[in-house]
Amino acid sequence: MLVKRFTEAESYEAPNHWGVTGLRLQGFEDGGPENQWIGLSQFLPGGGAGPDSTPFEKVYVVLEGEMTITVDGKDTVLGAFDSCTIPPNEERKIENRSNHVCKMLVVIPYPNGKRPG
Repeated sequence: MLVKRFTEAESYEAPNHWGVTGLRLQGFEDGGPENQWIGLSQFLPGGGAGPDSTPFEKVYVVLEGEMTITVDGKDTVLGAFDSCTIPPNEERKIENRSNHVCKMLVVIPYPNGKRPG
């Protein structure tokens, strides 16, 4: 078992994101998950990402606040404990349109399907 404390989480910058702080909770370390990594994104009001897509799926879980996800011109608002899967190559835009910070877990597979190293 690998335990990582929140105080040990390292920040990272995600491409095409703004108004957000990303923290890597699990992943890319020896003894960590083999197939995916877990991030905590904290979006300020007006923060977001996209529009863009990735060649792999990702899962979003809103922990606090709300996030608007736009796919094919249709907006969907996720609130606390709502989640969604974004399939590979699906273009999406996400925006925190509220006046509260949105905290969201992001689950993303490693680029080659296995932990590097």
